[in-house]
Amino acid sequence: MPADFLLEAAGVSRRFGGLVAVDGASLALVRGEVHALIGTNGAGKSTLVNVLSGEISATGGRVRLLGRDVTHWPQPRRARAGLGRSYQRTTIFAQATVFENCRLAAQAHFQHPLDLWRLATRCPDSTELAEQAIERAALTAQAHRSAGTLSHGQKRQLEIAICLATAPQVLLLDEPLAGMGPEETERMLLLLAALKPGHAILLVEHDMDAVFRIAERITVMVDGRIIASAEPDAIRGNAQVQAAYLGETLDADESASVA
Repeated sequence: MPADFLLEAAGVSRRFGGLVAVDGASLALVRGEVHALIGTNGAGKSTLVNVLSGEISATGGRVRLLGRDVTHWPQPRRARAGLGRSYQRTTIFAQATVFENCRLAAQAHFQHPLDLWRLATRCPDSTELAEQAIERAALTAQAHRSAGTLSHGQKRQLEIAICLATAPQVLLLDEPLAGMGPEETERMLLLLAALKPGHAILLVEHDMDAVFRIAERITVMVDGRIIASAEPDAIRGNAQVQAAYLGETLDADESASVA
């Protein structure tokens, strides 16, 4: 695997009984790029992300993370090895502060199994990593607010911060723009652009305007299969993609904006 490929899926499949949810999917994530994964509902996007993150096992194929075969690794081990993941639904501790949410994530990265008596709040490594994650996610001013009081967009930023608090090199982000207004979307896109230099980012997203603005590569899934994977201009002009996804999902004005 080339040194700049941080995560690679080769012929990955996932079956649920007789249902083939992911059928021989291959893709590679490169440091410094946002790689968008698009497709209609039920196309297999979230299942593929779940396989890549280790939350469900692959029926076939291989997954490599930072050059190591992690196909049979569980999710916690992949997370400790450098993979961060966010979800479609908000997964934060609403009663805890922004800082506490991030510190808990950092503690999972800096484990001290032999130091049973040290208070977690006195772990300088976890504290520093949490503070850095909050700053990078542009939430420093909200660090001591209860997470449940944040706006929707800030909660999505917090989810990114929680990922960053585990010191990942790969970020799998499942619909981080869902439910956002224009201003919140703009802030998230700026955050993703700022994170690109140090990470490989897989972005699952339905906002096509945002996808074509931020992504260096776009992979399209239909019925569990990848039908195209290329730079945005090539995806815009791909007749198979237009027929299978873009042309059916977007209205006339939206379709014109990406064609």
